Amino acid sequence: MSDPLPRPLSRRDLLRGIAGIGVGAAFGGCAGPLHDTTDRPSKPNAITRENARPGTRDWMLTSPRIEPTSRYRCPWIEGYCSHARAHAGETVRFFVSTDPASDFHLDIYRLGYYGGTGGRHMTSLGPFKGATQPVPAVGAKRLRDCAWTPCAELKIPADWVSGVYLGKLTADQGGVQSYVVFIVRDDRRADLMFQCSDHTWQAYNRWPDQFSLYDDGKDQWYWGGGVQVGFDRPYGKYCQIFDAPLSTGSGEFLLWEFPTAYWLEALGYDVTYVSNQDTHGDPRGLRRAKGFLSVGHDEYWSIEMFRNLQAAVADGLSVAFLSGNTCCGRIVFSPDGRGVPDRVFERVGVFGPPGGTRDFVAMASLAHERPYANELVGAHSTGPVTGGADWTCHQPDHWIFAGTGMKKGDGIPGLVGWEWHGDPAPIPGLEIVATGPTQSAPGKPNDGIFTATVYPGPKGNFVFNAATIWWGDGLSAPPGYVRPSVYTTPQGPDPRVQRITGNILARMIGG
Repeated sequence: MSDPLPRPLSRRDLLRGIAGIGVGAAFGGCAGPLHDTTDRPSKPNAITRENARPGTRDWMLTSPRIEPTSRYRCPWIEGYCSHARAHAGETVRFFVSTDPASDFHLDIYRLGYYGGTGGRHMTSLGPFKGATQPVPAVGAKRLRDCAWTPCAELKIPADWVSGVYLGKLTADQGGVQSYVVFIVRDDRRADLMFQCSDHTWQAYNRWPDQFSLYDDGKDQWYWGGGVQVGFDRPYGKYCQIFDAPLSTGSGEFLLWEFPTAYWLEALGYDVTYVSNQDTHGDPRGLRRAKGFLSVGHDEYWSIEMFRNLQAAVADGLSVAFLSGNTCCGRIVFSPDGRGVPDRVFERVGVFGPPGGTRDFVAMASLAHERPYANELVGAHSTGPVTGGADWTCHQPDHWIFAGTGMKKGDGIPGLVGWEWHGDPAPIPGLEIVATGPTQSAPGKPNDGIFTATVYPGPKGNFVFNAATIWWGDGLSAPPGYVRPSVYTTPQGPDPRVQRITGNILARMIGG
C-alpha cells in the first residue's frame, strides 16, 4: 500500500487552504475564516448548496441547567424523539417533560458549517402545553423505559438535507433549555457516508441519574452483562472527562463527531449521514457511498453491523475509522415496551480476545468470540484501553503522509486519546502508519502501544484506522466545542491531520 509517488489529488486546490481551518475557541467559541472561496469544490452538491444558506449560532443553548442531585438531568425541560433517524416524509414525535409544568417552544436546527456559525435554523414549533411526565420505574435489567405522551410532532420536509438535527427546547417559564437530537437520512448516492455513533451515546447516557450501560446498581463503571438501556428517554449531560453543557440532550455528537462533520461540510465534501442503526439494519444502504466514516467514540456494535460493513468492504467500499474504542462491546437489540423494534439494547460480548484488556474486571464475564474488531478495523481496544500519546509517524513514505512533510518519529501532540487501538490483526498487506507508547499522564507510560493502520481491500479499496477518539480535534474547533484534556491534551486543528484526512478522502472518492 505504500506508493513512492502518490497519485495526484483532484482536490489539491481544495486542500491548499486547509491549514487555516477551524480557528476556534471553546464553549461559545469563534471559528475564524477557513479558506478562500477558490478552495471550494468546483462541482456543487447537496452539502455545498445547503451550506450556502444563512447560518446562525442560535442553535447553542444559552440557558442550560442541571439538577445537582442527579448530576445529569434537566427536569425543568427535557425530551426525546421517536426516531433515532428519519427519512423525509416520516413523522418524528417529540416527548417532552417540564417540571414545573410550563408551555415550551421547540426550534429545529441542522448542524453543519454555514459560514462558521455551525448551524441553520430550520423551523420553529410551538408554543406547546407542557406537563410533568413520570420518571419510569426501574424495569428488568435496570431499564428506564419512558412511556411519555408525545407533545409535538414534525413531518420531515422533502427538502431537508441529510444531517444531524438538534431541537432546542425552551421552557417559557424560567427559560431553561435542553436539546433533543435526531438524524435525517436519505437514500441518495454520495461520496462519503458519515456514521453517527449513537449506540455509544446511549450506552453512556446516565439519565435520570445513574442508569447507563455502565451501572449494575453496585459498580458505577460496570463492564458486564445483564443491563439494558433504551432510546425512549432523554439524553442526560455527558458523564465523563469534562463539563460539557451542550451535551444535555444531544448525546456525544458535539463532543467527538461535530469537528469532523464541520470540517467536511466547510470543504464541501459530498456527505450523507446515518445512524449506527442504519449500519445494523440496512446493509444495502452501505453501497450508496464510496467511503464510509466511523467517527469519534464508536464503541457499541451488533454482529449485524460488523458483518454488514465487512461485506461492504469485500464489495469495494473504503472505510476510515476516524475513531477509537471502535467495535469493542457487542450488543443485541430488543423492542421497547410498546413493541417498537431495536429501541433497547444490552451488552452481551466483546469483539476481542480473552485477556485482551486489563482494566475492566467484569468484562471477563462476557463472551470473547470471533470476529475480533481488529479483523475489520485493523487494530482494536487492547491493553489498558485508556491513555494518551502523540500520534507518531511510523511510515513517512506512505501515501497518507503525502504533502505533510512528516518524518519518521514526528508526532502530532496529544492527538491519541482517551481510548485508542492496538494489537493489529494479521491481515495481508496491513501496514502500521503511526504507532507509539501510551501514557496515563505526561511522563508516566502505562504499557500500552497504539497502532494506526491501513490495509488493502479486494477491489482497490482500503481501510484506514486512526486509532483515536480525538481525530476530529485535529480537523476543526467549531462553535461550542470543548477541548478534552485527560491523560494528554490534543492541540487543536493541525494542517498535518487535515492533509492526512484529505489524502484518505481523495483516494476514497477516486478523483
